[in-house]
Amino acid sequence: MDTKQAVNTHIRWMIRRDMPAVLGIENKSFEFAWTEEDFIRCLRQRNCIGMVAEVDDQVVGFMIYELHKNRLHVLNFSVHPDARRRGVGHAMLSKLLGKLSHERRNRIMLEVRETNLEAQLFFKSVGFKAISVLRDFYEDTIEDAYLMQYRYQASVEELAQPHNRITRMAG
Repeated sequence: MDTKQAVNTHIRWMIRRDMPAVLGIENKSFEFAWTEEDFIRCLRQRNCIGMVAEVDDQVVGFMIYELHKNRLHVLNFSVHPDARRRGVGHAMLSKLLGKLSHERRNRIMLEVRETNLEAQLFFKSVGFKAISVLRDFYEDTIEDAYLMQYRYQASVEELAQPHNRITRMAG
């Protein structure tokens, strides 16, 4: 994986045997990495989803997010350093964006460390905006975080559709 060309990425649910690869990516990506217990505690929650990105049957990225009534909240998102800038992160985000609609979950929220410029620029490049600064956000440092948000933009056709089952039946 030394040349920086786009790769064919497969996104699937995270399973238990992905954990060593996920932890490897986590530890290569973050100074204050999640532990295996952190991942397991999070994934045991009913509204918490884990997904991995594979290239040639190797896990090269992952994301952990929570489902809320009107939004998705990304808790952890990373791509192996050797696989960055090859479309893996975009493939994972495309999967998330596909879960949005104007009727239900219409935004994605996430926090990014103030020192993680690479992540800030990546999320900004796909339409996220920093909407506030969360002072002293992290337990491991005195660092602030940027709260970033992506808002779903409904198409004209989608907005013209009936909004509930009864309207559809009557129409």
